[in-house]
Amino acid sequence: MYTIAALYHFTRFDDPSAMQPVVLDACKANGITGTLLLAHEGINGTIAGSRDSIDTILKMLSGLPGCADLEWKLSQAEQPPFGRMKVRLKREIVTMGQPDVDPQARVGHYVDAADWNALIEAPDVAVIDTRNDYEVAIGTFEGAIDPETKSFGEFPAWWEANKDRFHNKRIAMFCTGGIRCEKSTNYLLGQGVEDVFHLKGGILKYLEEVPQEESTWNGECFVFDNRVSVGHGLVEGPHVLCHACRRPLVPQDMQRGDYEAGVSCLHCIDETTEFDKSRFRERQKQIALSAARGEKHFQQKG
Repeated sequence: MYTIAALYHFTRFDDPSAMQPVVLDACKANGITGTLLLAHEGINGTIAGSRDSIDTILKMLSGLPGCADLEWKLSQAEQPPFGRMKVRLKREIVTMGQPDVDPQARVGHYVDAADWNALIEAPDVAVIDTRNDYEVAIGTFEGAIDPETKSFGEFPAWWEANKDRFHNKRIAMFCTGGIRCEKSTNYLLGQGVEDVFHLKGGILKYLEEVPQEESTWNGECFVFDNRVSVGHGLVEGPHVLCHACRRPLVPQDMQRGDYEAGVSCLHCIDETTEFDKSRFRERQKQIALSAARGEKHFQQKG
């Protein structure tokens, strides 16, 4: 059994590049896999390993400058969620592209999972899903507004085009683990919106703590690891990943004529050229040859 830790923290790192090899070496020494992002604004990522190894790395990361209040959420997986360990340097740990946004200055009001239903059921509250369209497609809260954004960086433009819809409304926002709402709530506060709320710990905390019979969540929650999706109780969902476009599929989607493993699915069949597809087929061929030779090759489920 693998323990998975999804974590983030906004703080000021003066020299992320100097931290990169230290964090990477510590993770590798403890058998950790996954991806961590480092930027001047903090740290974000998801890692996996044995429970003891995860505890060791979380303790180490909490000792980084300004990270004493590091946020993380733990879950379990039976299969390896990642193939290797990566520590990447980024301009932002979650990309919004708004230089004036600063979650360290102020954010919206945190709402615990136990209190979320009462908030979003209030008639004067508008609930906004800040995730990408392919994430929303497999699950969201009842009555939530889908901005239909393909990336988080599109959210400010969507808000500017739609803000008049929310006159005299309190705004409640949510995302997978909470990090995107740290930025989106700060952004709305900067736009003059006074009553802004967000789900503390994100959807993952809600699915972990709120009993299914009391839940207002419909569907599954997309996660950025080999599980692809999780449901109530953070139980692994039925979805698989198209390795061509990285969108989630249900098993029956793999029976369609437009599905070819690693090459295309119903979502991306018309998005790539025949040249692209030939490259993808060659990649799949090399994966199969590696497997036939018994060489280690990590491939997500599906």
